[in-house]
Amino acid sequence: MPTEQRLVPSEADETSDAAAPGERQKAVRRSGWAALRPLVLRLHFYAGVLVAPFLLVAAVTGLLYAASFQAEKVLYAHELSVPAGGRTLPLSQQVAKARAAHPEGAVAAVRPAPEPGDTTRVLLSGAPGVPEDHQLAVFVDPHTGEVRGALETYGSTGALPLRTWLDSLHRDLHLGENGRLYSELAASWLWVVAGGGLALWIGRRRCTRRKVRALALPDRTATGRRRTLSWHGAVGVWAAGGLFFLSATGLTWSGYAGAHIDAFRRSLGQATPSVSTAVTVDAADRGNAGHHAHHGGAGGTAGMPGMPGMPGMGGKQSGASSGAATDVGVDRVLAAARSEGLSSPVEIDLPTAKGPAYVVKQVRRSWPEKQDAVAVDPATGRVTDVSRFADYPVLAKLTRYGIDLHTGTLFGLVNQIALAALALALVFLILWGYRMWWQRRPTHGRTLSFGRPVPRGAWRRVPLPVLLPLVCGVAAVSWAVPLLGVSLVGFLLVDVVLGVLARRRRAAAPAD
Repeated sequence: MPTEQRLVPSEADETSDAAAPGERQKAVRRSGWAALRPLVLRLHFYAGVLVAPFLLVAAVTGLLYAASFQAEKVLYAHELSVPAGGRTLPLSQQVAKARAAHPEGAVAAVRPAPEPGDTTRVLLSGAPGVPEDHQLAVFVDPHTGEVRGALETYGSTGALPLRTWLDSLHRDLHLGENGRLYSELAASWLWVVAGGGLALWIGRRRCTRRKVRALALPDRTATGRRRTLSWHGAVGVWAAGGLFFLSATGLTWSGYAGAHIDAFRRSLGQATPSVSTAVTVDAADRGNAGHHAHHGGAGGTAGMPGMPGMPGMGGKQSGASSGAATDVGVDRVLAAARSEGLSSPVEIDLPTAKGPAYVVKQVRRSWPEKQDAVAVDPATGRVTDVSRFADYPVLAKLTRYGIDLHTGTLFGLVNQIALAALALALVFLILWGYRMWWQRRPTHGRTLSFGRPVPRGAWRRVPLPVLLPLVCGVAAVSWAVPLLGVSLVGFLLVDVVLGVLARRRRAAAPAD
């Protein structure tokens, strides 16, 4: 039997496209879902076969990442926790203890212990062996000043080595920026595959009795391919909402689609605000600040032995002219932030050449979110700017909530369990999909063959008033989600090439 004869026909229970080619060409154009179903079925088939490997990798790595939060607490318990004590050392002294143990790099930020029994993190940038976009976290007992250890950390959630490694695996397979294409491709197609499958399953079950049960529960009396399809469809119904969410939120911080989303938010005035680090305090205030710093001020660490001019320690920075570059220290800066209502957990970012002011920001990513931030003049200890999460634009808030829900921090353990269940569901949906493809293979002829695709030409049956808006919509979505558009064009080219080759084989068959 020629190969094309085995590949083209479709089973009668799956679609009416199994009609002979001549009959298909004579078929009257249908309207509504009847016209679109063959096109959606073919798209779902090709996307499932070709994009599913990327989705499978994203699901497995996402499952591992969801489990990493709890694993991190066990693996790094010594660094993260200490016996609760009654007395807490000034933050500047904790920083000094960290610097005495780890003088490499420069202090970039400090995260005071948020709860009794937690350690303080002193974050160092430029440490040897630490990537530029990562930091070295030195863990300090806030009660005794004991340095409990140092670990590489990454991101606003303070991911430690295990979670950092899994995060990179999920995001780019440790291949850098080029590797991010895989995750963006998976996110770009996930909503298409899920939406197409949901539409096909609802359309298949809409005329059956006990409709809800048929949609939501698998048919345990079915056998063979029908049984696999039943599980694939029922689980897909339960998982569809979560898959749409993962696709949408995953695209928000992707490379190409994410840039378009950011530009759209900015055009609407919905960008995420930030505090200004410009320092505009007058000279008189700076002179007073220098006088206080000379006498130790609230920092209480001016002139600390072995720590001359260290930012955040109070006193005059090295190389500074008189009264021009004094630093009130992290203790006064933290007190100023507390006076503005910034409760724990917070991160204190030290002044830099790009931002001469301290920035104290809340870093709670769990519900209720704490994202307020203030800028503090290092010379006076005065708050120069404030940003309130309550004042964020709506889209900025939704983006923050969506990312934190996607990464498993918004609702803690419950959130992580839900993500793990969703990842497992996606894994099984993909495996069931491949199993159905295998079960559709011809059982006679060659010993090695694959499932039969849905016949070509489905788009010709779509009425022109439906086809034209559909093409325009696909073009618009492809612009907004570039990897979807590029890969879709690639699918079409492959399909055209396969069609040409099939026609040539048919033409050459009589001569054989």
